[in-house]
Amino acid sequence: MIGSIVKASRPVSWINTAYPFAAAYLLATRDVDVALIVGTLFFLVPYNLLMYGVNDVFDYESDLANPRKGGIEGDVVRDRALAKRVHRGIFVACAVTVVPFMMALIALGSVAAAITLVLVVAGVLAYSVPVLRFKERPFLDSLTSALHFAGPLLYGLVLAGSPLLDRAVWPIWVSFIAWGMASHAFGAVQDVRADREGGIGSVATVIGARATVWVAMALYVVAAAVLLLLPMPGLLAAVLPLLYVASIARFARVTDETCEHANRGWRTFLWLNQPVGFLVTVLLIVAWNGWL
Repeated sequence: MIGSIVKASRPVSWINTAYPFAAAYLLATRDVDVALIVGTLFFLVPYNLLMYGVNDVFDYESDLANPRKGGIEGDVVRDRALAKRVHRGIFVACAVTVVPFMMALIALGSVAAAITLVLVVAGVLAYSVPVLRFKERPFLDSLTSALHFAGPLLYGLVLAGSPLLDRAVWPIWVSFIAWGMASHAFGAVQDVRADREGGIGSVATVIGARATVWVAMALYVVAAAVLLLLPMPGLLAAVLPLLYVASIARFARVTDETCEHANRGWRTFLWLNQPVGFLVTVLLIVAWNGWL
């Protein structure tokens, strides 16, 4: 049970949400305080359990038929009786871990920060829960998914009292959202046929595999262009989204019939995040010390 719940939280992706929050808050306040520690812990594990765990529960039937599931891209409990117990465990674990952290963060921040946090968490739920199911609403699916990762960054800035429209701030979160939308859109390419057969809508099922790859490349370029508006050393980060363009360009001619081939690109995306994250960290250290 515990192992299945941990797997549902996607440990490999924990850093993808905790890092944006911690980096934004720390650079804005230049202080290690209780809010930083509590927020980082929240976005490290409970937030990911809520995001991926709830999705696994409501996507169980389609995940059973998805050959990608069962490893690093999402665990699936094949035994239905055990799955029901695990799903109940996920809901309990979410309540036990998410609610206390949210209450603590709300107490530590401003009203604006509390509203931002609630909206970020609401977006996570809206992506997967029945009726809302933003993940099945083409184009809104990519935006919502992007906000799953840009949301912690935005919350970190609001919690720190940093103006979101500052010239040194807004290009960062706008670029991050464009990067997130591109990544989600490309990730949907590999599932075009499976999603259509399962009656699941996505940006890729609507416009097709090839067009979605081109949209993803365009969004990565937008992410790079926006970063050029930053002062040094931030503008150096503009080259990083272009690495993703180079990575997925090989699938520019993919078709709906060969969409599964894009899984190779998605696996490249997963490991590419590691060196890119390292380079972002180097730039943050440079900015922190004012070396450029």
